[in-house]
Amino acid sequence: MVDPQVFRDVLAQWPSGVTVVTTLAADGSRIGMTASSFSSVSATPALVSICLDRKLYTHDQIAQAGCFGINVLAKDQIEVGRRFAGMVKDCPDRFAGEEWSTAETGVALLDSALGWLDCRVVHQYDGGDHTIFVGEVLAANAARRSAPLLYHARGWGQFADVLPEVATLADGGAVQALRERGEDPASIAAVVAALADAGIRVRVLDLTDAGSGPDAQDTQAALAAVPGDVDLATTTARVGDRLQAEQALGLGIGTVEVVADLGTDPDAALARALATIEGVEDRAAVTLLDPFDPARAESVIAAVVALADRGVREVCLPDTDGRATALEVRALLSEVTRLARPTSLRMALHDRDRLGLVKALTALKSGVTHFDTTLGGLDGAVASEDLVRLLETLDVTTPADPHTLSGLAQQLRGESTSGLLGPEPVADRPELAPGTSTPDTVGAAG
Repeated sequence: MVDPQVFRDVLAQWPSGVTVVTTLAADGSRIGMTASSFSSVSATPALVSICLDRKLYTHDQIAQAGCFGINVLAKDQIEVGRRFAGMVKDCPDRFAGEEWSTAETGVALLDSALGWLDCRVVHQYDGGDHTIFVGEVLAANAARRSAPLLYHARGWGQFADVLPEVATLADGGAVQALRERGEDPASIAAVVAALADAGIRVRVLDLTDAGSGPDAQDTQAALAAVPGDVDLATTTARVGDRLQAEQALGLGIGTVEVVADLGTDPDAALARALATIEGVEDRAAVTLLDPFDPARAESVIAAVVALADRGVREVCLPDTDGRATALEVRALLSEVTRLARPTSLRMALHDRDRLGLVKALTALKSGVTHFDTTLGGLDGAVASEDLVRLLETLDVTTPADPHTLSGLAQQLRGESTSGLLGPEPVADRPELAPGTSTPDTVGAAG
């Protein structure tokens, strides 16, 4: 026969979630205890089970009341779990300090829990020194979006941070920075080609400052400046409206990037972004401005869910001007990373105060695997070559070639790229008249 202590030690290695089980006393007062022996039984009908020691007071009360509630605790509710486990001294009322509701049976249901189930006992089975209560779920609520509280090896905790196996990079600033520096188109095209060869996706076009309509000469000039001899299917363009999206995709650019500012009217901002990419969501990325501002958290979470539901290819969360702290990055990403799936979640990294790589590591630990950086940190973003070196030290694989990036960054530190990378011919692109599009544009795809 197995030694009871060895048996308990083995079971302690099995991690489980933590719940507060509630029921009613004969006089209608609230009763609750912390428990981990909870599991689902059936989907149709909705049945769950809990296993309680026969010596527990709560066991007898559930048997008599014929009902119980299951409240699933979040990672930040260790104190609640300890209180209902009887681990807090001088606690005359375990229910004090929390908001509680009732549903069908009248048992207390924790408003701040990840979710709760209101159950009627339909079966009781002998389980040795425990009783297995099977409950029919009469009401349920998934209230929060967060990580669960876990119990393992007789300790409280949460999911360990597991680094991803692969991470990818996109360059959102090198081309614009080189243009502002006065580089000639041939040199810029050479940089784009070198980045693409190194495994970096490049933003080659930003039309958001250009006009649109029949007299949009600025837009036409920007389109004409797209670097040649580059596979545009692996590039992106930032656009400000529907016409610009059509023009960019008409050139053969693989992904259009749209910005949504959720500050004043988040619903309207999100609606405008979705209208711009309607029909080509799988070729679009939406950037949510200043997402790590705690005041915008709820709007950002709602927007991520809505964009994922619409099948948008990517959602980008930029560290605007490097203002976000590592804790703010962690707080938001722990909420939205799982909600974004299968949409890819990206983080645009700024290197203010040289803390960009710290926040990159925080993002990696939070499940983000796609990053926006800039070669050489030309626009204040984290330098692509620096992030690649960090990924190497963490054994995170990336398609980006570190040697090519390092050499290219060294060249860019000079005053000009002319003569360093060598001139590259600019291939002809489809000529677009203002207000028109090619057969491969948004209109055709939509």
